[in-house]
Amino acid sequence: MKTWMTLLLLLFLAVVLGVWIALPWQGALVLTVLLALWLGLTRPGRRALSVAGVGISTLGQRLGSSAVIVVGIAGVVGVLVAMLAMAEGYAETLRKTGSLDTAIVLRGASAAEVMSGLDRDSIVQIAQTAGIARDAKGEPLASPETVVAANLPLKGGSADDEGSVQLRGVGAEVWAVRPQVRIVDGRRFTPGLRELIVGRGAARQFAGLVPGQPIRLGSQTWTVAGVFASGDALESEIWGDANVVAETYERGSSRNSVTVRLADANGFKPFKAALEANPQLKIDASTTLDYFSKQSEGTATVIRIIGIVVGTIMAIGAMFGALNTMFAAVAARAREIATLRAIGFAGLPVVVAILLETMLLALAGGVLGGALAWLLFNGYGASTMAAGSVGKLSFELHVTAGVLWQGLKWALAIGFIGGLFPAVRAATMPVTAALREL
Repeated sequence: MKTWMTLLLLLFLAVVLGVWIALPWQGALVLTVLLALWLGLTRPGRRALSVAGVGISTLGQRLGSSAVIVVGIAGVVGVLVAMLAMAEGYAETLRKTGSLDTAIVLRGASAAEVMSGLDRDSIVQIAQTAGIARDAKGEPLASPETVVAANLPLKGGSADDEGSVQLRGVGAEVWAVRPQVRIVDGRRFTPGLRELIVGRGAARQFAGLVPGQPIRLGSQTWTVAGVFASGDALESEIWGDANVVAETYERGSSRNSVTVRLADANGFKPFKAALEANPQLKIDASTTLDYFSKQSEGTATVIRIIGIVVGTIMAIGAMFGALNTMFAAVAARAREIATLRAIGFAGLPVVVAILLETMLLALAGGVLGGALAWLLFNGYGASTMAAGSVGKLSFELHVTAGVLWQGLKWALAIGFIGGLFPAVRAATMPVTAALREL
């Protein structure tokens, strides 16, 4: 193939891939409809369809080489979908932790709860700010909370095999501020005592978190009073009385954050404006939805990047497999293709026919890889190492429709690249030279 043609093909490939990466599923559907109309209503399209039909009918005779493409692409898609599902599950767990009708207040310029600190005067003034919902007694629904890291033995490990869990000190207001939290086993902790309630995720990860069992946190012995569920990142935490936690970890009367329930779901802006108007407060406030969404961005992005890097490496191998297979298929059909061209078939139908064959194999690989990833990983439990504001976070992988679409796009891109160069070679090979090939 001439150098200038190779460069043009590479340029065309780069443009097509750039558009394809950004294409939503609706755009792909439109392209599919347009291709179907071209194949069915135009003379070149019908010729391409007839040539493709011959090639597709012989796939059974080339089962081994065809399987190389399908299995290779299925492997790429399976790994990619699993990694993207991990990132999606992690981000979704944190997004579900927040809402628009609750807000979290931290010390100014604090990126996370563990980096924040609020003194007693600030906590009192925050709770008295207009815009906070109140209970039946007229008390503000504001929960000052202490967040510390504690070490516990991991399930299935040795006595010295420990992990970090987030211990949150809360008060009586927390049940109204976070109504999604419910006790599923045992009871609530008793204020003033060294008792804990543990999230379901934490109970799955760490040993000894069973109602009635004593556990060791630092130099103190605590009793597990119950297990709670919330359906979000809070299930990865353990909770105790804020005063007892603060005393144990020598935090005094300070707290890391104050979480409040707003009187109005649209009342965050007035609430934040009232806080900022108080010259005695140096704080940052955001809705809990925004706060936890931002906490997920860094880790989720890292997981996605790792998935794309690993997927790219595997995709290169799959593309070479597709190239070799399709070049061999073109060589085996060289005389047939040359005969078609000699009787009047143009190069475009030949290119489209070979691409259709390759894309069909790629589609099969993409569907297979996506289906296996969904069966194996959707709902699969995982956890992170302790990091940032969320400690050791338990979550489930989510193989969503968007994730599956990303995997399918990769599969079709691999098939397009793997079939383009063999297709162009078949369409540009001199007829006389092709007729002489065995």
